[in-house]
Amino acid sequence: MSPSHSSTSYREIHRRSITEPQDFWLEAASGLEWETFPTTAVDDSAAPLYRWFTDGTLNITRNALDRHVDAGHGDRTALIYDSAVTENSRSYSYAELLKEVSAAAGALKGLGVGSGDRVLLYMPMIPQAVIAMLACARLGAVHSVVFGGFAAKEIAARIDDAAPDTVITATGGIEPSRRIEYLPKVAEAVQRAQHKVRDVVVVHREGFANSVEQASEQTQAQWHAWDTVTTQAEPAGAVSVKATHPLYVLYTSGTTGKPKGVVRDQGGTAVALSWSVPAIFDIGPGQTMLTASDVGWVVGHSYIVYAPLLAGATSVLYEGKPIGTPDAGAFWRMVQQHRITSLFTAPTALRAIRKADPGASAVADYDISSLKYLFSAGERLDPETQRWIGQALNVPVIDNWWQTETGWPIAANPVGIEQLPVKEGSATLPMVGYDISVLDPLGEPLPAGQEGNIAIKLPLPPGTLYSLWGDDARYIESYLSAFDGYYTTGDSGYIDQDGYIFVMGRTDDVINVSGHRLSTGEIEAAVAEHPAVAECAVIGLADELKGQRPAGFLVLKTGVDITEDQLRQELVAHVRSSIGPVADFKEVAVVQALPKTRSGKILRKTMRQIADGKDYTVPSTIEDAGVIEDLLPVLRRNL
Repeated sequence: MSPSHSSTSYREIHRRSITEPQDFWLEAASGLEWETFPTTAVDDSAAPLYRWFTDGTLNITRNALDRHVDAGHGDRTALIYDSAVTENSRSYSYAELLKEVSAAAGALKGLGVGSGDRVLLYMPMIPQAVIAMLACARLGAVHSVVFGGFAAKEIAARIDDAAPDTVITATGGIEPSRRIEYLPKVAEAVQRAQHKVRDVVVVHREGFANSVEQASEQTQAQWHAWDTVTTQAEPAGAVSVKATHPLYVLYTSGTTGKPKGVVRDQGGTAVALSWSVPAIFDIGPGQTMLTASDVGWVVGHSYIVYAPLLAGATSVLYEGKPIGTPDAGAFWRMVQQHRITSLFTAPTALRAIRKADPGASAVADYDISSLKYLFSAGERLDPETQRWIGQALNVPVIDNWWQTETGWPIAANPVGIEQLPVKEGSATLPMVGYDISVLDPLGEPLPAGQEGNIAIKLPLPPGTLYSLWGDDARYIESYLSAFDGYYTTGDSGYIDQDGYIFVMGRTDDVINVSGHRLSTGEIEAAVAEHPAVAECAVIGLADELKGQRPAGFLVLKTGVDITEDQLRQELVAHVRSSIGPVADFKEVAVVQALPKTRSGKILRKTMRQIADGKDYTVPSTIEDAGVIEDLLPVLRRNL
C-alpha cells in the first residue's frame, strides 16, 4: 500500500491531495525506487503547462521489473499470456520477463535506438507487445502503440507525426473467424509516410501468407526477425531519465480528424499508476488482474502493462474475445484458471456476454470464488447491465471514468482504501488530484444535479498528459482554452449532492464505439471521397451493445446513378480501407438535404437527439427548418 494510503477516509485523502499536493504526491513517490528523489512535486513555472517531479530521475522498468527481482521476488509470476484463439498459454516470472525485456532493449539498442527516440508498435495481443513496450521504456525510448484495427493510411499518419526510425510488428493478428495480415499494411504505411523508417522488426507467427521478404521488397527500410535480433543482442540495463522524460505517445481521435498524440512522462506515470492500482483496483503483490482490453488502447498501457507490474502483481494478457472464443464463459474460465481477483473490462464486452448468455448460465460452469471485483470503463456503464452482471457474479460492479488523455481514472470507487456505496449510472467520486467542477457555457460552476461541461481544475495530477506530441499550442487550444484555469474533458454530466459524478455523454463530435473513441470528422472525410457524395454527416447513434455506432447521412451529387445498397457497400469498404475495421461503419442513408445553421454548420447534435428519441430543440439559427421535418422519418427509423 502506498504511503498516501492509511486508515483515513477516502474523502479526507482526496481533500489533502487537492489542498496539499506537494506533500501528498512526494509521499506517493516515496514508494518507488529513484536514482534522484525529487524535492518538488508540481512545477507551475510554465503554467498552464505543468510538470511533475522535475528534479527527479528514475526508470519506470526498474520499478516494474528489476526492483522486484532485486528484492527476491524473481520467481513470482509477472505475466500470463492466455490465447483463446490459438489455445496456447505461457507464464513469465518477474526474472524471466526482465531477461526478455533486457534482451529486446539490447536488440533495439543494437539497431541504433536510444533515449528520446520513438519506436512505433503495431502488434497483436502477444507477449512480445508487452516486452517491446517495456524495452523501449528501459532505454528511455518513446513507444507509440497503434491499435491493430487501423489501416495503412492511419499508421502512416502516426509515423509522420511521431517520426519513429524503428517499427515493431508481427506477421498478423488472429480473430475468432479470420487471420489479419499485418505485413502488407505495415509495408504500405512505411512506403506512404513522408518520414522514412529505418528498421522494421517482425515477430513471426505461424499461419500467415505474407512473408517478411515480400513486405521488405516494397520499402527501403531494413527488415529484421524479432527472434534473431533479440537472441543475438547483449542485454541492456535500465537508463535513468528525468521524471519529465516522455514515456509514450498514444494517438486519440480529435474533432478535426487529425489524430492527437497524447504524451505522458516516466515519473508521473509511475507515481500515479503505483498509487491507483492498489487504491482503485485493490491489487498488490501476489494478486492477479485481468484487464480485458488491448495494448493499443490506454487501458492496456496502464492496467495490462505498467500498473500491475509496478505493484508486483500478476497481469493476464488475453488474446481473445468475451464471446466466441469459444463461448460466453471465456472470462469466467480465466478467473478460475488463473485465480483472478480483479477483472477490468468494457461495458460493450458485458453487453455482448449478456446477449449471448442472457441467463449468465456459463458462470455456474466455473469456480469464480477468487474474484473480488468487476471493474468497467471505456464508456458509460448502463444501470441495467450493471445490475445484471452484478447479480450473475455476486461481486461489486465498479464503474470508473477516464480518458486516453488522463491515463488513469478521473473518477472511481477506491475499493482498496474504502469501498463507497455504489450508485448505478455514476463513476462515484473524483480520484486524488482531480478537482472536478461542472460548468455552464460561460465557465460558471453549476449547482448539484445540474448538467453541464465537466472540467478539471489545473493542474492535472501526475500521470496525465502534459501536452500533445510536438504541439503545445494544439494542446492548449484543444483542452485548456474553453475555461480559464481548467482542463476541458469534452464530456457532459453532473455532480449530485453527495459528490458523485454522473457522466452523460460527449459535448463534441467524437463518438464512442465499443469503447473506442472515433472522430466523426475523420469518417466523414473518408465518406466524402466517394465520387457520388456531395456532402455528408456522420453521427453516433445509441446502440444497445456498442454504446454508439456511426451512421452516415448523405446528399448525392445531381445526376448520380447508384443504388443505396451499392453505395453502402462501396462506402463501408472504403472506410474500412481508409480508417480500418475499428471504425465499424456499416450504415448509410441518402437524404435530400442536411440541416444547417445559417453559417453552414451541420446540426449533428440535433440529428443525434432525434435519432436517439430524445427531446430536441431546433436552433433559431437554422437555415431551413423544413429540412428537419423531411429528415424525421429517416432519423427515427433507427437505422
